[in-house]
Amino acid sequence: MDLIRILLAIFLPPVGVFLQVGLGLHFWLNILLTLLGYIPGIVHAIWVILRK
Repeated sequence: MDLIRILLAIFLPPVGVFLQVGLGLHFWLNILLTLLGYIPGIVHAIWVILRK
């Protein structure tokens, strides 16, 4: 399941984070990072997925 989340995190970072933690702080932070720059959103999403 983590492989699917990582692939989603590469294409749509907030979706990957949402599947891992739901509508929490990390989800909203990831949306902000993705809006500010796509690469920071991807890095944060992968970090969140691999951390748990």
